[in-house]
Amino acid sequence: MPPAPSDDRIGVRLDVLLEQRGMTLTELAERVGVTVVNLSILKNGRARAIRFSTLAALCEALDCQPGDLLAFTPAAPAGAPLRR
Repeated sequence: MPPAPSDDRIGVRLDVLLEQRGMTLTELAERVGVTVVNLSILKNGRARAIRFSTLAALCEALDCQPGDLLAFTPAAPAGAPLRR
């Protein structure tokens, strides 16, 4: 089943947080206990779900809140021009 059209409205800011903290994906994977492959899927926006336990572990390792890690993009109203 293809993902719902609105699935791409939630973005993951993992790359930004890693850069701000001077941490590599490999280092984060070791701290959190998640594979580098799974973190890469999350970082590149291809994940369709995340467990709360994983989110909590990421927030603890990155010293952040879930809202720092996730970003929501509202849908444009019907008929509104697309912003680029």
